[in-house]
Amino acid sequence: MTELELAVEKREFAADGVLALALRDPLGRELPSWEPGAHVDLLLGPGLERQYSLCGDPADRSAWRIAVLREPAGRGGSARVHEQVGEGTRVRLRGPRNHFRLEPAPRYRFIAGGIGITPILPMLAAAEQAGADWRLLYGGRTRSSMAFTDELTCYGDRVTLAPQDETGLLDLGPVLDGLPEGTLVYCCGPGPLLDAVEERCPAGVLRVERFRPRDQQTGGSEQFEVVLARSGRTVTVPAEVSVLDAVRAAGVEVLYSCTEGTCGTCETDVLEGAPDHRDSVLTEEERSAGDTMMICVSRCRGARLVLDL
Repeated sequence: MTELELAVEKREFAADGVLALALRDPLGRELPSWEPGAHVDLLLGPGLERQYSLCGDPADRSAWRIAVLREPAGRGGSARVHEQVGEGTRVRLRGPRNHFRLEPAPRYRFIAGGIGITPILPMLAAAEQAGADWRLLYGGRTRSSMAFTDELTCYGDRVTLAPQDETGLLDLGPVLDGLPEGTLVYCCGPGPLLDAVEERCPAGVLRVERFRPRDQQTGGSEQFEVVLARSGRTVTVPAEVSVLDAVRAAGVEVLYSCTEGTCGTCETDVLEGAPDHRDSVLTEEERSAGDTMMICVSRCRGARLVLDL
């Protein structure tokens, strides 16, 4: 996974409490390519890594843009960015990676809540360029808290802005009821919004990205064994220990970040065995395939897994 040191070229507020950063290579080199839905890890210090969606133009290889919502009740990452990252500051990033890709479709319905607009922005431009039929429903607490609304004006009435203090909770009916065949729905935002959209969407049409882990209905957490195919080792995973922690305790270094099944950093290929998926990243189709898992939270539906580690 690529790790970079970039410089903050521009810092500006995209809405109340939302700080947008434009990042460039200090030597002017091209940045890695990315597609709509991608995010990067911002490496702020030991134990302080945060994931932010790339929300600029994928065709512009000279710069990346991220937007950081200040969360007063957060764990300190957003406060660090808002208070200590200024123009000229060098920051370390890892990525990009993408578990929220825009799949080809003739029609899209996009739903964004708050800072969830960030991965949706480049999707709109891609859908527009592809000539797809699309609509966006974008909600937030207040109009002033909703980022990048000025950039959405060019799309006219295909965009519906719905500040909660003006219109109440998002009315999902007009967007989701009677979806034409071939429509894909993309949604990003707070958990309650994603849960409500999931309840109304037909099977197979919804793609979501979560900032927080979903509530998982999980079974037991029995002990099992993990065979590490590349290193030839077998590791016992006790009942209350994650695969990630057990593997690291055995001296095998793997990339990880959130440790709660939302970022996708620790995704690992499964060569044998049946994973017990407890993440908030994989689609139902990917879970059914069983050939990859997030080892920070997911476990085993049997006594043994073989992983590509």
